[in-house]
Amino acid sequence: MVNSTGTRTISTMGFNPVFHSENKIYQELQEVFGDDVTPNKAVKVYYYGAGCWDEKLKGVVSNALTRIFYNADIEVEHDLLGAARATCGRKPGIACILGTGSNSCLYNGARVTDNVTNLGYLLGDEGSGTHLGKSLIRAYFYRELPRSLRSEMDKAIPGGKEEILKHIYGKETPNVYLASFTKFMSQNIGHPFIQRLLYNSFAEFIDRHVRKYDNHLSLPIHFIGSVAYYFQDVIRIVLEERAMTPGNFIQKPIDNLVSFHTHN
Repeated sequence: MVNSTGTRTISTMGFNPVFHSENKIYQELQEVFGDDVTPNKAVKVYYYGAGCWDEKLKGVVSNALTRIFYNADIEVEHDLLGAARATCGRKPGIACILGTGSNSCLYNGARVTDNVTNLGYLLGDEGSGTHLGKSLIRAYFYRELPRSLRSEMDKAIPGGKEEILKHIYGKETPNVYLASFTKFMSQNIGHPFIQRLLYNSFAEFIDRHVRKYDNHLSLPIHFIGSVAYYFQDVIRIVLEERAMTPGNFIQKPIDNLVSFHTHN
């Protein structure tokens, strides 16, 4: 798709070098780009992605991209830097990611200066779609859901416990499956029980991560990701109760990153 600025947009699956191999990434890119991209004409490629926290993991993505864009200078960075550049631009701030997973960082306008450790979906990912999905499923099986919500969950997972456990323990990317339950929460956003689950999850993220950064009371708190975007009203309440300043809420950072690199 080409927009009014002449920028062409092509969508791929989400990549994470922790879960996806170089060959998997390469094959997906090769299939999606097809004849729509002329690889030898690319001179610069910027990639921001989950899991790209050290040189080895960055190398998995970089090697796959090099096989496609063999004449280009390729820069692979963690998605936290992408989030910071997309939301803060060249100004200091705190950038947060709330999507399937969660993360955050302190940004000085040029680089990430602090990051409260993200422990992934098994131990952490507070405030994320995965975290919300686990909270909802626990409430369902522990008989804590109100009757009206329970009947709706019965319809959403007709296979019951067996269906859920099969997806979580028997298939790839269980975190993505867990995060899919945010759709159910969005459909029932007006229910007080769902409001409380959302509030508790976002409060845990803010308290355990964002409030650990220097100057968190004076810097804007920015967010990217679908979870943050669609549930921003609840997040704003959590922040305002703590005298913190909500910043930008962006569902997809790509347009902001295109602008960042075009003008810098």
